[in-house]
Amino acid sequence: MTTAKLISASMRSILRNKMRSFLTSLGIIIGVCSVIVMVAIGQGSQEQIRKQIASMGTNLIMVMPPRGPREANRLSMGDVVKLRSESSYLAALTGEVRLASTKVVGGSTYWATSVYGVEPDYLTIKDWGVKSGDFFAERDLQARTKVAVLGTTVASKLFPDEDPVGKSIRILTTPFIVVGVLESKGANAMGSDQDDVVMVPLDTAINRLTKDRKIGSIEMSVVSEGLMDQAQSEVTAILRESHRLSDDEDADFTVMNQAQIIQTASQTTQTLTALLAAIAGVSLIVGGIGIMNIMLVSVTERTREIGIRMSVGARRRDILMQFLSESVILSLLGGVIGILLAFLLAYVLKTFAHMPTVISPTVIAASAGFAAAVGIFFGFYPARKASKLYPIDALRYE
Repeated sequence: MTTAKLISASMRSILRNKMRSFLTSLGIIIGVCSVIVMVAIGQGSQEQIRKQIASMGTNLIMVMPPRGPREANRLSMGDVVKLRSESSYLAALTGEVRLASTKVVGGSTYWATSVYGVEPDYLTIKDWGVKSGDFFAERDLQARTKVAVLGTTVASKLFPDEDPVGKSIRILTTPFIVVGVLESKGANAMGSDQDDVVMVPLDTAINRLTKDRKIGSIEMSVVSEGLMDQAQSEVTAILRESHRLSDDEDADFTVMNQAQIIQTASQTTQTLTALLAAIAGVSLIVGGIGIMNIMLVSVTERTREIGIRMSVGARRRDILMQFLSESVILSLLGGVIGILLAFLLAYVLKTFAHMPTVISPTVIAASAGFAAAVGIFFGFYPARKASKLYPIDALRYE
């Protein structure tokens, strides 16, 4: 029997009982759709994380103090100066201190926000622009000038109906003059509003706000993405020398590059996606069992037909291939419907629920292939059973 005749005969058999065929494929439809949608949500979330972390800076390397509660922070302005003078891979560098939930008074109201002490290179590292006014300059650091730049969220809270540039604000008990407003940056990978900030010169923050000589973190931008690993190694070596650490001593700081930050942030999402896809994949197995059961029923119902075909010259291989092709076609039809339904659900989730979804062609191909494999695996036993019938016994079957 030719392939065309085989497919034609299988389709006639399937269409003879449309509702039963649809219900048989329902498990495959649900399984394929579930797997694709779960993976699409996971990949969409990972892509969103990558974009949000990319918005944190260009070719970013971060140096942070140890995370243990008993480990002291030893990062200092001396480390910043040493890195700036000795590193050969850095395009921009800034030390940073942060005062969380700090009361800022401006206009006729106040707002609790994060106050950052940074250096002028901060905007270069973060690829951030100024919406109005200017960012503070190197001379403001040296003179410890009391100037501030507001994020758009803080500007709208303190000065909702006017331009804050030139206005006076008070951070804790210290007055500052607003010299600029930053462009809107949006939320970061953790969902925090990056525009809910006030930035002041680093030396001013250390001497007038924190009263602490330690640096909260050091951020830097590498001249080229291809030099990230070399730059990270160099930064580690410079800081170990600055902290007078011997070769056998553990570092009292952590250096991470942008790729590592993305990987760390994505690990949880990847694990959850794999778990959900595996759970959804159980539906495919259940659907395959359903196909096997229906094909066994079909063999019983069509025993006399099998006997007639064998008696007029059909080979066992022909019977095997027909029933196996019916099983595979049922699975593939279920897979195609599941793929189309997955596209529809992904569109609905993205449009109305604002959930990021990314449907990968690889996942679609894998789902279709797995659906076909399910049809072959669970359809082989009924098909083999049909091909093993003896013509005389099959013709006698009532």
